[in-house]
Amino acid sequence: MSTFIGKYEVKADIKGRVFIPSAYRKLLPETDRDRLVMRRDTDNDCLVMYPVPVWNAKVEELKSALDEWNPEDQLMLMHYVSEAEWVDIDSQGRVLISRRHLQEIGVESTEMLFVGMIDRFVLWGKPNYEKAGVPRQQLADRLKEKMMRK
Repeated sequence: MSTFIGKYEVKADIKGRVFIPSAYRKLLPETDRDRLVMRRDTDNDCLVMYPVPVWNAKVEELKSALDEWNPEDQLMLMHYVSEAEWVDIDSQGRVLISRRHLQEIGVESTEMLFVGMIDRFVLWGKPNYEKAGVPRQQLADRLKEKMMRK
């Protein structure tokens, strides 16, 4: 399993192309280094990028938690999957992010961050990531609380 960690500052060019950090590209499965699945995060103003095998596993997990005969469950699955799209990685290691997607996540400049999330990574506008951050002590307290429940 890939372990995407850390955060990397990147800039988009005029066409909206962004270099995926080489540390992340190297972790992509050999057979899946030319394509990702991207969708807007359900809660945060960022774009989630999944290696294809991870996306397939997540969708299978969601699908198995839903009732295929329940119209609300099927609508939820349909919306979740329909908001995803294939993103090709070019020979330079870049992905093209449409202006619409950049606007949806509030990117007003070319400054962005890739942030690792173990099995996937996300793209944030740098100012939005900083606004969404949790103060260090609050993070420490929340982590302790979560870990003590186990």
